[in-house]
Amino acid sequence: MRQCLGNNRGGQVVSAGMMITMWVVLPYLAVVSCVAGHVWRYRYDGFRGYLYGPHLDRAQRLGIAATRAGFPAVFAVRIVEMAASGPHSRPEHHIQILLTAVQAVAVPVTIAGVALILLPPLISADVRYRVTPLDRLTLPLTASALLSATLVTFDGGSTDGRYRTAETLFTWVRSLLALHPDPHAMQYAPAIYQARGMIIVLLVAIWPYTRLAGILTVPALRMLRQLAPSPYRSAPTG
Repeated sequence: MRQCLGNNRGGQVVSAGMMITMWVVLPYLAVVSCVAGHVWRYRYDGFRGYLYGPHLDRAQRLGIAATRAGFPAVFAVRIVEMAASGPHSRPEHHIQILLTAVQAVAVPVTIAGVALILLPPLISADVRYRVTPLDRLTLPLTASALLSATLVTFDGGSTDGRYRTAETLFTWVRSLLALHPDPHAMQYAPAIYQARGMIIVLLVAIWPYTRLAGILTVPALRMLRQLAPSPYRSAPTG
């Protein structure tokens, strides 16, 4: 009896440790990797190594434009949905219809854009040697993140009185942002929600080390340079 109880306690300890590792330690490590990677990438090539230059064909340029249009829209949908959702409820009906419509357009546009950026180097013999394992992982990982977002949005287990995304993923993300992590929100979540959480964590961790690193960072840096006052501008005289 005591031996069984001891084994049970050991299993609970292992389960608790695994839960904290998956839903607390790994997400924060992913953020550290993302921040450090962006600093390294900025110093290394200013995020311009793969997205600019004469080596880009027409398809890749179209992919860059599509990704820059679709990805921010997908991200905005997630932010608005998380902000407008209650602890167990979806956003209001008209908001949900708008978010669903935007997502229906933005998800395939983004997947197509990422594919157009990543596929030519994967099949071209002259640049294949420069394709890293992370580049090979980026397309299926990005597609999985976008498709899983659609799956959880239309999850049949989320009724009017219960919204599983709000109960699991949104609660977990909010707790991480507030620096009061709540791993229990994901511990008993359905497998698709746990898989989506891990996909996002991995994507955040590797993003600055892939060919997509500058897809949004370069436009943001340009905007900051335009908004920031230049120290070389002469002061007005009069």
